[in-house]
Amino acid sequence: MVPRRIARRNLSFSSCRFFSSILKDRYGFVAPSILVPESRKPSPAEVNMYEKKRKKKVPYRPPSSLNMNGKKVIHSDLPFDFRFSYTESSPDTKPIGLREPKYSPFGPGRVDRPWTGVCAPAVDPALRSVEGDVSKDAEKKMEVWGRRRKMILGESLTLEERSSLIEKCQKHRSKRQVNLGRDGLTHNMLNDIHNNWKHAEAVRIKCLGVPTVDMKNVCTQLEEKTGGLIIHRHGGQIILYRGRHYNTKKRPVVPLMLWKPQEPIYPRLIKTVIDGLNIEETKEMRKKGLAVPALTKLAKNGYYASLVPMVRDAFLTDELVRIDCEGLPPTDFKKIGVKLRDLVPCIPVTFVKEQIVVWRGKDYNSNLHTNSEERSFSLLLRSEDSSDKSVAAIPPNNYSEFSIHSQYFDDDSIKSKS
Repeated sequence: MVPRRIARRNLSFSSCRFFSSILKDRYGFVAPSILVPESRKPSPAEVNMYEKKRKKKVPYRPPSSLNMNGKKVIHSDLPFDFRFSYTESSPDTKPIGLREPKYSPFGPGRVDRPWTGVCAPAVDPALRSVEGDVSKDAEKKMEVWGRRRKMILGESLTLEERSSLIEKCQKHRSKRQVNLGRDGLTHNMLNDIHNNWKHAEAVRIKCLGVPTVDMKNVCTQLEEKTGGLIIHRHGGQIILYRGRHYNTKKRPVVPLMLWKPQEPIYPRLIKTVIDGLNIEETKEMRKKGLAVPALTKLAKNGYYASLVPMVRDAFLTDELVRIDCEGLPPTDFKKIGVKLRDLVPCIPVTFVKEQIVVWRGKDYNSNLHTNSEERSFSLLLRSEDSSDKSVAAIPPNNYSEFSIHSQYFDDDSIKSKS
């Protein structure tokens, strides 16, 4: 059946061509030009009508946080300079260079503060250069911030309220936690803490890594930058209280950093020749320091609060101390070396082979610091009385000068009472 259908189609097609050719040859029929459509250009009116009917499709652009069209510049009333890390950088230490151009990590034009490569100052540096000293304005802002903090904290907590808040923030009761790692207290963490304060009166903060070498600085920066109050600290766990009169709708504006800025260039920590020694003595000391038995081995992302007392105690008998940092990133043990230099104090000798070697120096005075036995004994005596103490014993007027960590964990107060 299929071949017959194909044959019929071919026959009909060939017959049509045959008869049409006969008619054309016999009568010579030619179609008039009127019936043939001519190709002409459309008029401008027709073109406009066509364009109006056809809507142009807007090209797709991925969403970007850098697009500030129709957005207002963010203004913040916080009185301190915005830095990437408040615990791992010091305004007193000035860099000698920058690793990248001064691109603001907040995004171009998003914040009304210029970026200097290190921080976004609360006072415009151009204004500082014209008017000279503007420290009075900064002091006034800090005073206003202190009065506002007093008002938000309100009346002091009773023992029952404090113990209730501490119980609510324990791991078995709440999963809310802010982690503080090797970068320390970063700027974006302030926003995380205020977000947690929307749903709870207190937030648990877990501290690990390099910042735990100086926990006193961590606690101080937390209270100053957030405006809260530390009501409990056990090891690296901190509970930060927001205050009685904290209003989530009137929380301070904290603009977010969109990326991590490059760290500036600081002076060399390890000098070619140590102060007070010559080249030969420096080389000999570095060889001797690497041969000294390790005082301790640091674990990655560990808790290092006892490192400074250990080094101070070791300097009572030894001139050099070696700390094994195998497995730690180079930036971590270099930051630890800087903190030991400032807190012990001591002189860094070398960081080779993932080791920290520090020298106590020629003029080291062991009487400036108590040893670990006296400190641990005084802490043991005070821990028995600390359960009976509460924040209620502190008048509301002294809230700005008081912090729980300074009462229970300050080495100077321990020394004076021991």
